[in-house]
Order: sequence, then structure tokens, then C-alpha cells
Amino acid sequence: MARSSASAPTQKRGTSESSGRRAAICAAALELAAEGGNRAVTHHAIDDRVGIARGSTSYYYRTRQDLLRAAVIHLATTSRQAFLAAQQSQGPSAPSVDSAADLMAGQLDLLLGPRRRDALARYALAADTAADQTLREALAGCLFSLPAATALMKALGAPDAEQAAHNAISLLEGLLFDRLHGTRSLLGLQAGTPDSLADLRPPVHRWLTLLRKAIR
Repeated sequence: MARSSASAPTQKRGTSESSGRRAAICAAALELAAEGGNRAVTHHAIDDRVGIARGSTSYYYRTRQDLLRAAVIHLATTSRQAFLAAQQSQGPSAPSVDSAADLMAGQLDLLLGPRRRDALARYALAADTAADQTLREALAGCLFSLPAATALMKALGAPDAEQAAHNAISLLEGLLFDRLHGTRSLLGLQAGTPDSLADLRPPVHRWLTLLRKAIR
């Protein structure tokens, strides 16, 4: 009995260390993709980036598809956590057009600043999804959560909340790409500044206003 109880903390510590190592590997995969494109993501490159022995990444993720799938799931998890944290910071009151516009524009600004790596990695990894339906589906929803957007649209009173959520995400996807690679990328706007939010909020607010008018 004494041996069993003594081994429990050791097992827990081992599980925690394994989870931490997996998270570090996934983060490194995203960094490499954002910096050098999808071909920069290799097992050996991740070993070097994390600072672990050669072959360590292969121990956790045997194939490239296993590795990419884990990285995308990691990306989706962090995106969901960021969105929920932003929602909670607004308080429990029902959302308004103004507060929803602030929330959505704020999430875009995060993806252009502190989470820019995630957005760039997502675009870089898109080429790897053609032959993997599971990976394609995971990558498609890893930055903007359809369930979270549907819940927000429902709270705003949209009669077909899921369709409204699809439309809202399409708007956000377009704005994100435009700021990263389109004509808005030429404006010299810096994420995290009032000018950046002033660029992102108006189109989102206009769309939400039209949605509310259609409901009435």
C-alpha cells in the first residue's frame, strides 16, 4: 500500500510533464509554420526549437499528420480559451450590438498582434489539409468557433443563429486575411492600437446593425 500511494505523485508528475512537452511541441510547430511555411514543420526542426533530443518529437507524434493534427487542436483550444476569456471580461449581461462589435473586433486585433503566429500558421498549414478531411475540418474552425459564434448570434436575437454565425465568421475571416495579406495590410496599422480597432470595428458594427434591423 505504501508503495502504491508513493507512486501516485510520481505518475501525476509524469503525466503533467508529458502534457507540457506535447504543448511545447505543438507551439513549436505553429511557430515554425508561421515563420517558414508548412515545409518548415519537421520533427527534427521541432526537436531543435524546443531544445530536446533528436527523435523526441517522433516519440510523441509518429507521423507528420499526427503532429499537424495535434498542433491544429492545440490552436483551436487556445482560440476557444481566448474567446471565452474575452466574453467573461464583458460581464454576464446580454450582449448588445456595441458590445458584440467590441468583442469581435478585439478578437481580430488579438490575431493580428499577440496571436499573429496562430493566424499565419493556420494559413501556412492549409496546404496540408487537401488529403486529410479530419485535419481540414479542424483547421477550418481553429480560429473562429462556430458554436461560440452561434451562441453569440442567438443572444443577439438572430432567428437562424447558426446561419448568422457562419456569416459573421466569413466577415471576420475576410477582415483577418485583408489585414494580413490584402489591401488593408498596406495601411501600416499596428495591432493593439486605437487606429487598428478603429479600422476593424466599423465593418463589424455595420454588419451587426443590419442583422438587428433584419430581426425587427
